[in-house]
Amino acid sequence: MIKFAGIATVAITLVLAEGPPQQDERAAGERNECIRRCLTQPLDPELRRQEIVSLEREAGHAIELRNGGYFRRVYSDDFAGTLSHGQQVNKAQWIALVQSDAVKYESFNASDIKVQIYQEMAIATCLWSSRFSSKGQRLSHQLRAIHVYLNGASGWHVVSGQVTNLPPDVGQPL
Repeated sequence: MIKFAGIATVAITLVLAEGPPQQDERAAGERNECIRRCLTQPLDPELRRQEIVSLEREAGHAIELRNGGYFRRVYSDDFAGTLSHGQQVNKAQWIALVQSDAVKYESFNASDIKVQIYQEMAIATCLWSSRFSSKGQRLSHQLRAIHVYLNGASGWHVVSGQVTNLPPDVGQPL
């Protein structure tokens, strides 16, 4: 009887011992399948568009606050831009302009934001409207802006941009 109890105990132990590895293998397989689904599912285009819209709005707020940190984070190191009067700038020059004391913004808003995404690239256009003081004068201004974004391992980055003045008489056909 003791011999039978010993054999039964060993058998039960072997059966139970095989259970967890099978369960571990099953859990690992389910986990790997979950990871595979996450990596192969197409990204939600609306979510990606909203991310760019948020970045455009945040850029306007950063200009208003003269916050160069936003542009250090979001603009690529090889950023190439063109200002409204045709001057070309790189990332460092753009940040210096944003942080300059020459203009004090009362408001700076990005609106009418439109985004078109092409795989890992996006084109954003928007209307920049601002109220500011410069050389003792209170002024307001509107510009059209276009930004080219590339999506990389650390998220979306602006690689190029251009702003165009909107004159008060925008009735021109071209």
